[in-house]
Amino acid sequence: MELATDPAAIAPRAPTPEQLAAAAVPRDWRRYGLYLLLGFSAGLPFYMFNAVLLLRLAKHNVDIVTVGYFAWVALLPTFKFAWAPLLDRVNVPGFGRFFGKRRGWIMLAQLGIFASMAGMALTASDASLPLTALFATLLAFWTTTLEIAADAWRIEIAPTAAEQGPIVAANLWGYRSAMAASGAAVAIVPHSSWTTAYLIVAIVSVIAFPILAMMKPDPSSGGGRATALATGTLFSAGVLVVTTVATAAIGWVLLAAVASLGMSDPKVMTYWVCGIALLPFVALGIAVPWLQRLPPDAPLRRSPSVGPYVDVAWRYGLVIVPILLFVSVYRMGDVMALTLSHPLFSSLGYGLEQIGIADGVVFIVSSMAGVALGGWLAARAPMGWALAIGAAVSAISNWVFAWLAHQHPGGATLFSVFGMAVTSGDMKLYVAMAVDQFGHGFEGAVFVVYLSLLVNPRYPAAQYALLSGLAFLLPRLLAGLSGTFQKSIGYDGFFVMAGTMSLAAIVFLPLILRAKPRADDA
Repeated sequence: MELATDPAAIAPRAPTPEQLAAAAVPRDWRRYGLYLLLGFSAGLPFYMFNAVLLLRLAKHNVDIVTVGYFAWVALLPTFKFAWAPLLDRVNVPGFGRFFGKRRGWIMLAQLGIFASMAGMALTASDASLPLTALFATLLAFWTTTLEIAADAWRIEIAPTAAEQGPIVAANLWGYRSAMAASGAAVAIVPHSSWTTAYLIVAIVSVIAFPILAMMKPDPSSGGGRATALATGTLFSAGVLVVTTVATAAIGWVLLAAVASLGMSDPKVMTYWVCGIALLPFVALGIAVPWLQRLPPDAPLRRSPSVGPYVDVAWRYGLVIVPILLFVSVYRMGDVMALTLSHPLFSSLGYGLEQIGIADGVVFIVSSMAGVALGGWLAARAPMGWALAIGAAVSAISNWVFAWLAHQHPGGATLFSVFGMAVTSGDMKLYVAMAVDQFGHGFEGAVFVVYLSLLVNPRYPAAQYALLSGLAFLLPRLLAGLSGTFQKSIGYDGFFVMAGTMSLAAIVFLPLILRAKPRADDA
């Protein structure tokens, strides 16, 4: 046997970016702890600009149609593919050089979340709804930026379904624990104020920052830790100012456009929303056959900004349209429930303390159980069965609110907890929340694993951002019309409709489960 004499044959290979990323992440249980923490950091602000804000507006007697419109703040994550390529290609000055690209963006996003939530705290009277919308939108932007970076990191370090199941479960445990903590903060309001509640959550929301800052540096890092922190923080402050000014300007233009088109009329708004919801699917159907014929050296496929998105259409072909329809309908119940569940609680007469308990203890126990079972099933069972069970459980999670709409608070006292009486009416709220959060935790875990497996590991941040963003486009567009639907069919009809739409996702399963991506040719 001859020994190789070519230096290239015996020289050690340079580590890949994925190997470098994995080297900066703790192994075993510490990896799960890290993603538990990152999920917590993303879940806290999400609930504050979504369910908690909608409850706050309802308590301030804002019209239900306008409350529904505020659900469109959650549309911003749908368009995260617009800036996701930036996170794949650019390091945050200061943070990125020492802590690595993914961690650097997460740390910048943490500072943005804190500043935006502090702004929401200082405008908690909702005397100026445009100002409330500005800070809510900024909070959504920075929360989404954190999720883009964390999702890309997760896909790089856990590329298989067996690895994704546990890490997704840990991430969603953290996420839903944070949502529960945010919801429980509502119980502070009767004893203090909305401002205090938001400030407390703002402080807790940056808990990941010092922990990430103390982790070992990226293997390819340079410079010192103190210099990186100082430079990164200074750069972040400038970015926050620029982002705030730009968001305010864009918001002013959009509000002016809405007024000029007559979209302040709910009926006109409904027509526009339905038309916009169909556009991505029609555009994909037209463009995919052409995109599939592009050679490896085509400028569109090699472009750093649009190449990752073209790759999705190139790999899956026309079947990407039913895939996106499936994931859109699959999460419909989750998004709809989050939009009007808290206004429902308020309209039934439940107080902030009862709602805080439902959003706290009940939420965290039931959602963690759902996430654990969903993550376990997604890692071990055939994906088709996991997705079908998730759709059915999601439907039930909405239908339980249709039942709650005919119940009332009060009733006989069953027992007391910490001096607070729990009535039979309170228990109905807690049971409904337990069913809802178990179901949505279950289907959420299955969904994340399925969506992660669709991604080409060459473009983890951009493609996951695109797929998860488009998955929520239709549900979040319709969620903005929730108030309009509620006025027409009531709360019970609304939740029956939303649950039925989730169940309808099963129709797409025979087609999408047979979809196999083309192998890379470049």
